[in-house]
Amino acid sequence: MADLKIGRMVIGSVQTNCYFVYREGSGDVIFFDPADKGDYIYETLKEKGLQVSGILLTHAHFDHIWGCDRLRKLSGAPLYACEAEKPLCESAETNVSAQVGRPCTVIPDRYLRDGEEITIADMTCRLIATPGHTVGSCCYYFEEAGFLIAGDTLFAESVGRTDLATGSMVDLVHSVRNKLFLLPDDTKVYPGHGDSTTIGHEKKYNPFC
Repeated sequence: MADLKIGRMVIGSVQTNCYFVYREGSGDVIFFDPADKGDYIYETLKEKGLQVSGILLTHAHFDHIWGCDRLRKLSGAPLYACEAEKPLCESAETNVSAQVGRPCTVIPDRYLRDGEEITIADMTCRLIATPGHTVGSCCYYFEEAGFLIAGDTLFAESVGRTDLATGSMVDLVHSVRNKLFLLPDDTKVYPGHGDSTTIGHEKKYNPFC
């Protein structure tokens, strides 16, 4: 079986990391958090010979969803999110898009449960519910490749903000300590903003956890 690879686009007003995972030699990708410019995402991947086969959200703040519907329409790919994130997906006020002047909601094709595995185009990841940044924040763990798409839950020596609707620092720290820190130390962490890190590094040096 060919190795899993990960690519990144940095898109939008707050420099959101948008990741795409694919199997070496295959044209299918899973795309995470289409921050904006769904047309640009679609065309850029198409130029590389890649086709979006699934779209996964780590959470539904405006800077992670603005490109969702356009990318879904162009690619025909289904959209997934954690079931607890429904209040943000479906409310422009709660996901902050209304406050920044560009109201947006998304209706996933399917909501996923904590611990649920999803396989798209022969690539399998597990949803880890990590409430805190938002009530339905989650991460996606690719055990085969040893990496984690962390959204805004865990950053390099930091964590996501918790001062917006449904956020809770107590819940976030609990999620990191009791879920993410159980993963192997060499797990590569790809956050929603900024540089990558590892679970082992964050266990030693993250001042919030």
